[in-house]
Amino acid sequence: MTFPPGEERPVPGSPGDVLTLISAGSATTRADLARITGLARSTISQRVDALIESGLVLETESGESTGGRPPRQLRLHTDGHVVAGVDLGATHCRIALMDISGNTLTIREDPLHIAEGPETVLGHVCERVDGMLAETGRPMSALKAIGIGVPGPVEFATGRPNNPPIMPGWNDYPIPEFFADRYDATVLVDNDVNVMALGERRYAFTTTSYLLFVKVGTGIGCGIVAGGKLHRGAQGSAGDIGHIRVSGHDEAGCRCGNSACLEAVAGGAALARKLTELGFPAESAADVVALVQNGNTQALRLVREAGRLIGEVLASLVNFFNPEVIVIGGALARVHDHLLAGIRETIYRRSLPLATHHLTIVPSRTGVDAAALGAGILAIEHYLAPDNINRIVNDGENVGTVPA
Repeated sequence: MTFPPGEERPVPGSPGDVLTLISAGSATTRADLARITGLARSTISQRVDALIESGLVLETESGESTGGRPPRQLRLHTDGHVVAGVDLGATHCRIALMDISGNTLTIREDPLHIAEGPETVLGHVCERVDGMLAETGRPMSALKAIGIGVPGPVEFATGRPNNPPIMPGWNDYPIPEFFADRYDATVLVDNDVNVMALGERRYAFTTTSYLLFVKVGTGIGCGIVAGGKLHRGAQGSAGDIGHIRVSGHDEAGCRCGNSACLEAVAGGAALARKLTELGFPAESAADVVALVQNGNTQALRLVREAGRLIGEVLASLVNFFNPEVIVIGGALARVHDHLLAGIRETIYRRSLPLATHHLTIVPSRTGVDAAALGAGILAIEHYLAPDNINRIVNDGENVGTVPA
């Protein structure tokens, strides 16, 4: 990164900054930390000792010697620190229990209808998380943060859904507060496609700085990674491409109240409705996928045409945003050969050659785990944020028992 003239490169010096270097693998010894930060060895020792005392870091004698005593190695202390990543879909609940290094301890999925309401759905989440903690031998106190992805717009600052079309009874519901009496853990709530983008970037495209994750299911949405960070926009509604107007489809009414929206024409629910009208009963995106997999020619035609329409919108985004990678996920991505053919066809035809010269368009590599893993990463990033680590260290919080 280049800094403007007269502006000095920031020097990481707090315990939180030091932990960031350790957790990223940029520094594995005290000598590494002193070299990277430029801080005095005595200062580094103070920071590391505080992190060890707080139970956040372990130091072991496992380094190779270059003459003399082997260097002591620093690493995250993960045993007493776990997070839960919760993926709430229209008809399912998928939860990943992870340690703070991002390793998955266990994943569980249950059928669960979001329309049953927040108390029922979130009560189920608590029961399942309690069971997963017990299953992995972790006490409830080890749970440090919970990330939740929901299938609707969310005001990220408050964790409250905002007029979610397929979540009756959830509008403005205080999801974080539901967990307050049960867990001493921060709860963060985001739109499902945003956490999918986080999961895909962390586990499949770690060096990619500009990525679009497009979820094509009942509806259509887009998660945006810019400069390696999730971009939510001013109010958290960035990436809602499902409600971009598609020309020539004025007859297609949308659940948002407008007509000719992309998801009203090319989303899974729209394709299911069209197939039903053609004499092939379908109620959901999953039914559309099943028809395609069984070789139904009408379903194949509609999915490819949906890909072309989605590609029209994405072509504009490619010209505007210039991503390195576009990832296609969601229910319809299970027939990605046909969907991506239509998407690629339109993007490469309608986008500028410079914008597509190194562009990669691929199906999701994290698959059905994308949202749960991404929600876990959301929780981990919050917990390991330097400001939060500094608070833990300064408060003297005992966040884990260090083995003798």
